[in-house]
Amino acid sequence: MTPATVFKRLAFAEAVTWTLLIIGMVLKYVTHTTDLGVQVFGLVHGVVFLSYVIATVAIWIDQQWRVSTGVLGLFSSVIPYATVWFERLVESRGLLSGAWRVTGDVEQLTGAEKVLSRALARPVLACVLAVLLVAALTAFLLYLGPPTSWGRA
Repeated sequence: MTPATVFKRLAFAEAVTWTLLIIGMVLKYVTHTTDLGVQVFGLVHGVVFLSYVIATVAIWIDQQWRVSTGVLGLFSSVIPYATVWFERLVESRGLLSGAWRVTGDVEQLTGAEKVLSRALARPVLACVLAVLLVAALTAFLLYLGPPTSWGRA
């Protein structure tokens, strides 16, 4: 799977989960019918959000994006539907072209590129580790509670 395919799918998934979360929020805060939508779709959105962030960092490293481009990619994940806009932006600028770049000569790569190269050399293991990372981060964030309660005593 190319960086463009991974990024396009996760950007779209992020937008879909934003839609589901917004529907859940309308049900909870506007119609006052149920908060189940926020509980379920909030969790799904959180998992996809974390996956998008991890993929954005990996693709940022692989495609050698400028810092401003990478930061904009990360920032786009917190604005509803902005991931789709950002994906189209980097695609139109040719910043998602070709296969994974870091799968070649490891000696010529930087530290972060070497880590990514090793991960891409073992895609099943890399996916398992990514799932475990997302699960651990999700568990930690669930432990912290809703973002609105962070920082309150």
